[in-house]
Amino acid sequence: MANVLVTGGAGFIGSFIVDELIKRKHKVRILDNLVEQVHRGKVPDYLNKNAEFIKGDIKNKKLFFNALKDIDFVFHEAAEVGVGQSMYEISRYVNGNAMGTANLLDIIVNNEKIRKKLKKIIVASSMSLYGEGMYTCKKCGVVDPSSRAEEDMKKNKWELNCLKCNEIINPTPTLETKLQEAGSVYALTKKFQEDIVMNVGKAYHIPSVALRYFNVLGPRQSLSNPYTGVAAIFMSRLKNNQPPLIFEDGNQKRDLVSVYDVVQANMLAMEKDEANYESFNVGSGQSITIKQIAETIAKIYGKKIEPVITGQYRKGDIRHCFADITKIRQKLGYEPKVSFEDGMKELIKWSADREASDFVDYMKKELENKKLLA
Repeated sequence: MANVLVTGGAGFIGSFIVDELIKRKHKVRILDNLVEQVHRGKVPDYLNKNAEFIKGDIKNKKLFFNALKDIDFVFHEAAEVGVGQSMYEISRYVNGNAMGTANLLDIIVNNEKIRKKLKKIIVASSMSLYGEGMYTCKKCGVVDPSSRAEEDMKKNKWELNCLKCNEIINPTPTLETKLQEAGSVYALTKKFQEDIVMNVGKAYHIPSVALRYFNVLGPRQSLSNPYTGVAAIFMSRLKNNQPPLIFEDGNQKRDLVSVYDVVQANMLAMEKDEANYESFNVGSGQSITIKQIAETIAKIYGKKIEPVITGQYRKGDIRHCFADITKIRQKLGYEPKVSFEDGMKELIKWSADREASDFVDYMKKELENKKLLA
């Protein structure tokens, strides 16, 4: 049995990591600030009662120090999320993601007792640090394209061209070795998180692992947060009999991975020495287009509502990025188990149950108010 700290352990991915750790008989401590945008300041009802919970921010160094006492493993999941939001809340993202991680490492390396006790740090990294995914050209082989020009996107020219021969290039699964071209403040802070954890880990001989999550899907995903994933946005529209609105032509390719498979990757990273000082893609190993995501959700809801292809674009959006998971398969034995459709069905069921639960809570409050007024 190990003592484990999960930062951001009340969140979507962190809470599932907590559940699995407790299932495996570990002693778990959660440090989470219950950010208003996601939790509205409340402890979520799904939070495991067998974990020790500390409400607080990773920017609070004294609190963080206390949370790290007697800890064997750290799962660093706490982060400000949302690409678009990061571009106008720059201080919030840099302070939360970069400085919060700096606090974690500063405490560890400057406190001998904490440092000697600690066996490993697993940091949640992101596919966003790649920018565009990997591509191949029929004539020139593997290509690292530059970002798309806005002039091309205005002409509905969505695909990318080879920098050498100007031919259209084809997306291919993205390897961990791909040149990183973080294109947002969020992506830059996630890259910083990964780089600084790996750098300090190697310098002080603290085994460290970076897991580059692709687009994670599953229950407990915030549906009220406007910066949640595309699947939740499509769900919201279809539930209200509105067609999903799709940018560009809908053929952008992504990799949607189940939260349960992300947890599997985290447990392997914790338990296997082969993971030490390595960075891994964590995805499904399958690509799916944005249009296919919308069509699958409509099918699960039983609604014959076609998505609307708007032809509009968002400056800075990448065209294609999906994971090559060969490395994590070969080194750690990772194998995705949940298909996109099955994961989507569970998310839809969870969201329906959540709405029913929220309605019951609302009615209880209304009845209590009436009693008080009577």
